[in-house]
Amino acid sequence: MTHGPLPHDLLPDGVRSGFVPDVNGLTMHVLEAGEPGAPCVLLLHGFPELAYSWRKVMPALAHAGYHVVAPDQRGFGRTTGWSADYDGDLMPFRLSNLVIDALSLLHALGCARVQGVVGHDFGSPVAALCALIRPDVFRSVAMMSSPFTGAPELDAQPTMQRLDDALGRLDPPRQHYQWFYSTRRANPDMHGAPQGVHAFLRAYFHMKSADWPGNHPRPLPDGSAQSYAVMPPYYIMERGKGMAETVAPHMPSAEAIAACRWMTPRELTVYATEYERTGFQGALQWYRCRSEFWPNADLRLFAGRTIDVPATFITGKADWGTYQFPGALERMERQACTHWRGTHLIDAAGHWAQQEQPEQVSALLLDFLRAAA
Repeated sequence: MTHGPLPHDLLPDGVRSGFVPDVNGLTMHVLEAGEPGAPCVLLLHGFPELAYSWRKVMPALAHAGYHVVAPDQRGFGRTTGWSADYDGDLMPFRLSNLVIDALSLLHALGCARVQGVVGHDFGSPVAALCALIRPDVFRSVAMMSSPFTGAPELDAQPTMQRLDDALGRLDPPRQHYQWFYSTRRANPDMHGAPQGVHAFLRAYFHMKSADWPGNHPRPLPDGSAQSYAVMPPYYIMERGKGMAETVAPHMPSAEAIAACRWMTPRELTVYATEYERTGFQGALQWYRCRSEFWPNADLRLFAGRTIDVPATFITGKADWGTYQFPGALERMERQACTHWRGTHLIDAAGHWAQQEQPEQVSALLLDFLRAAA
């Protein structure tokens, strides 16, 4: 089934919704703001998000003179041409092919290069690899919420299963959310959540925001299971529970929902409507590529290569994503990037900084883009 653009009344003034055909086998749904032909900024969302997640920063970037492009990435939203079959081919979802998606989109739009690529959550490693692999096209990179430590080494081996096995030996037994997201039960757990997709997403977004009182992130001392166990249950889950059951007890009250300005009920309905229609499996294929390792093994071709364009990191102070892999932030700042332009932790923001504090994120991005020009 095909679906039209997002209704105009769901978008800020100046943001338009449309489709770009023939993008590496996809028909890609894209939000745009600003004038084509102006310096381009590409915005790449993460999970469980959409191009819509950038709606609050796009007008400010466009007003500053940029052509702003935010796609629903492969496996998400109104972009079509991908398969959500758990037993299907994972290779289209490998990170190198997601970089090709970005390049193909720019080519279809007539953009020879972009002033900056910005990636949030799982969009962060895609943006980072865009800059690492094609610095001639992607002239600067801003990573958000997920630090990038570089391409895998030539002798890299799968590590996620070892970590999850160690977590399973804790008392009580735990599991890593990325491992859970790679299992066959993850999509039915969330798509068929007893509380419904809308309520599931409300609790999930709430728990990972600065609004949830349990978010006090700090660096982990090491990579042991005991160190990981201090993280909130949406990262280190109780073994045997799904994500829908994990977040359900933390559903915000009706009063808290009414007071939430960064995710109104109408805005949340955009996400819920899309995921009710598509399910989560297309998006979860990204996690399967990470946990199974072999689909992304081709990235060893770039072992030892650094990001040599201006780079920065932006996230919320209440975002555990900064520290979910011990030492990753420091390795990104000191080794993976040779033109580091600063790390910015935003007050009163958690994992969804571009939605929780869009004015601060917009200002930081504009300062970075201007300095990197």
